[in-house]
Amino acid sequence: MKTNDKLVIAGKELSSRFFLGTGRYPNPFVQNEAIKASGTEVLTFAIRRVNLEAPDEDAILQHLEGQTFTYLPNTSGAKTAEEAIRIARLAKASGLSNWIKIEVSVNEKTLLPDPIETLKATEVLANEGFVVLPYTSDDPVICKRLEEAGAAAVMPGGAPIGTGLGILNPYNLSLIVEEANVPIIVDAGLGSAQDIVQAMELGVDGVLMNTPVAKAKDPVTMAKAMKHAIEAGRLSYLAGRIPKKRYATASSGYETHMIK
Repeated sequence: MKTNDKLVIAGKELSSRFFLGTGRYPNPFVQNEAIKASGTEVLTFAIRRVNLEAPDEDAILQHLEGQTFTYLPNTSGAKTAEEAIRIARLAKASGLSNWIKIEVSVNEKTLLPDPIETLKATEVLANEGFVVLPYTSDDPVICKRLEEAGAAAVMPGGAPIGTGLGILNPYNLSLIVEEANVPIIVDAGLGSAQDIVQAMELGVDGVLMNTPVAKAKDPVTMAKAMKHAIEAGRLSYLAGRIPKKRYATASSGYETHMIK
């Protein structure tokens, strides 16, 4: 088993595999306590909620003074590649980060990502030197195309955003992991610690969550539960589970004591 099991994205080493969103919490105090409980090192937020002329006035950043995080602004609300590219450039110009989570959705009912527009935006921004983490569907083909376009990590959804339906297609997710040469971060649709363990046991490198933590009855305790689920799932993946079989095998070596 690996003794130095770190997640590395674009040369940056991360001890935590938990990426946390910063929206929909009851209040800033609960949000910050949940962040502490999660142990996360990467925070994501919609750039449209930031005052670019005075970023220190933003509630999220204001309450995180004295703490060190990697900021992952996202392009939530973009409907085209051009809109996503413009938002990314604004985020970088504000001095927040050169990391960007590409999120392009056209269907307001499902919020499913538009893979064509996402690929276009990834190609442009990767060529401009951004550390691009595109949110996309759980299609192995498009995930590979995004990696080839320069994505530093790829973020397939487990299910539509905010549904809490869990991993709808574990087979596809396992194929994505098998073919990937960059980290795979599951983003969206997860609801419980059980979903997290399943994703991590499939071999993904990390998990991004917002709603399952922020809208839980107790967001701070849920953040702690998700942190432990990520760690347990990762350890289980590294340890290697036993193969599934149709019939029983005695754990006490019963066969060797049988009278022949």
